[in-house]
Amino acid sequence: MWLSFFAPFQDAIMSRAHQIAFDVARLALLLQCAVLPVFSSPGNVVDTGYAQYRGNQSFPNTVAYLGIPYAEPPLGELRFRAPLPLNTSRVAAEAGGKVIDATTYPNFCIQGSTGAGDAGGAGSEDCLKVNIYAPTGAKEGSNLPVLVYIHGGGYFYGNPANWPFDPWVHQSPNVVIVSVYYRLDAFGFLSIPEFSDSSIGDSNAGFSDQILALKWVNEHISSFGGDPQAVTINGQSAGGASVELHMVANTETNLFRGVIAQSVYRTPLAFPEQRVAQFQLFASTAGCGTGSIASQMACLRSASVSALARSQDFVSSTLSGYHLFQPVIDEKIFTDFPTRQLDNGKFKNVAVIVGSTTNETLAGGATIAAALQAYFPSMSNETAAAFVAEYPLSEFASEALQVQVATGEPSVVCGRDIIAAAVTTRNQAWTYRYNQPNPTQGGFGGTAHAAENWMMFQGINTGFNGSGVFTPMTPVETAFAEELIAYWLSFVRSGDPNTFKLARSPLWPQFTTSNKARIVLQQDQQNITTQSGIFSETQPALEGQRCSFIAEHVVPQQN
Repeated sequence: MWLSFFAPFQDAIMSRAHQIAFDVARLALLLQCAVLPVFSSPGNVVDTGYAQYRGNQSFPNTVAYLGIPYAEPPLGELRFRAPLPLNTSRVAAEAGGKVIDATTYPNFCIQGSTGAGDAGGAGSEDCLKVNIYAPTGAKEGSNLPVLVYIHGGGYFYGNPANWPFDPWVHQSPNVVIVSVYYRLDAFGFLSIPEFSDSSIGDSNAGFSDQILALKWVNEHISSFGGDPQAVTINGQSAGGASVELHMVANTETNLFRGVIAQSVYRTPLAFPEQRVAQFQLFASTAGCGTGSIASQMACLRSASVSALARSQDFVSSTLSGYHLFQPVIDEKIFTDFPTRQLDNGKFKNVAVIVGSTTNETLAGGATIAAALQAYFPSMSNETAAAFVAEYPLSEFASEALQVQVATGEPSVVCGRDIIAAAVTTRNQAWTYRYNQPNPTQGGFGGTAHAAENWMMFQGINTGFNGSGVFTPMTPVETAFAEELIAYWLSFVRSGDPNTFKLARSPLWPQFTTSNKARIVLQQDQQNITTQSGIFSETQPALEGQRCSFIAEHVVPQQN
């Protein structure tokens, strides 16, 4: 399951005439250290006021500035703490007036195991960087709308180099796109009750990384031609959950104006008290299990990355209950469960696009009840039975479909209805069902989790420890990807996916309380590149009823 969960994403949308040129960029992404050809045009150098950065001219109209730091490196005493703002004076002094090379992807954050027999641990702690993709020559005063992308991977996996955005800007050279690296697994989400005293450590450090990245964008993206008042945040899976959490987080309200949430990972937000067993096993496995909490944290801060990586993998694979390192209710950033905050109107007033794939689920087990209780550890036998009763076999074509829907709606799919229903009471919402299987998976399991990432990011399938393999796309796949990107970037530019959609793409109907319309995203079924296979439908009444039931049972799900 985990490997399909984290088979994310890849780049999108270019004409076949540019395919050969982009193969060079594709190889660089896989090798991580290859240097792409750098043009001498002044259009690929940006001055932030404290440093100048030279980006890679990946297309004649597109520059990628890779590995731009947005925070101080979280090393030594800063490990397991909220990030510190970037010391721009330090960066300026180290640059010494020279242009800083930003033409290769940086080290990604320390990875966790996918649970598919691999060992995590690749990457670096010095990873709080962003990749910025901008039109050639974009500068202060260009005031281009901005997309900030937060990658998925369960909060313990993911490398932004596997989801490059050069072709997006190449297709639409009127936006700036920022992709964020943030700390993962135990490095980003270690938590215990004692972290309420920040002198010991900070819960949700990885999420605080995301917040600081948005603040850096607010302060500095204008140097790259972006408009800090026109930011849309986007993410898939754990990235989709992250953008939902930004909607309800106790943070500034002016850091973004729109949200695109893809396949929201409805993971439980544990209380720190529910993480004590996790911390104890993590510390002891790393050789830091004795003494006061302060002394254990001091030991963990001096432990090697390899020791901590082995420990986090061991904890995640052996502990039951709340065993994954993920966001918690810390009473600082998060004070309540997101579904309840959405229902109570306690969220940022922004327009949204939100959706899921047709056949996704993130919960697995011997039975539906067992799968739900493994996914939601606080769910009682009685509540699990009530959930199962909402999915009688008579309503499904097969038992396999019953299991997929009964586990998929609570774990991910109903995030679509929950978010859209809340937002539409005060703003605009558009929803979708993505219905194009990842072709490299042969349609096995239908349109599974992360299928759209293969299409939107140039045929990517990710592997272990930040790796990824790109496969060629057919002309009809490329044409479909162009439609997807046009919808996404139209929303970024105007707050409406229809304003700058492609001419062949149909109108995307708005979701309202009285008309729960959505669009079905799929390529043309006759393999014709000049026509669209996308169409509209209405959310089935039974799905809406089940999602309402799920939304009402917030406490056992802790989401």
